[in-house]
Amino acid sequence: MMILGIDPGASTGVATFIDGQLTSLETFEPYQVDRVIRGRQPGRVIFEDSRLEKRAWNARTKGAYGAALATARSLGQVDAWCSLITAVCADLNIPAHGISPAVKGAKLDAPAFSRVTGWTERCNQHERDAAMVAWPFRRSATSRGGVRG
Repeated sequence: MMILGIDPGASTGVATFIDGQLTSLETFEPYQVDRVIRGRQPGRVIFEDSRLEKRAWNARTKGAYGAALATARSLGQVDAWCSLITAVCADLNIPAHGISPAVKGAKLDAPAFSRVTGWTERCNQHERDAAMVAWPFRRSATSRGGVRG
């Protein structure tokens, strides 16, 4: 079974797991997510869902109005891409699960990612995040019974 892990953003990371094995890491433009999901017809999609994160502001944006606005715009875009992923999966009757960035855990650099996953090829942070959001679910089975969020 194929599972896709997706890290939505301006550079959207996509990790493909087949029968529990990480087989590819790719980066797409956000608008291509629809095509990727429809073209691959995975058994399940796991994505980092910014809509589940309660805390959007951090110390870097406190008191910096311009930075806070930029963060809000960026977060709004990612929220829209999360909604797109959910809608495409619903249309195709593919189970889709949003995972909070906090639940996904800390970002891994390339050496740490390799130790955890065994992946030895080049990869970027978006691709590593996509793989790690789906990592705990890489061996999960499904019947195409509907979308759960």
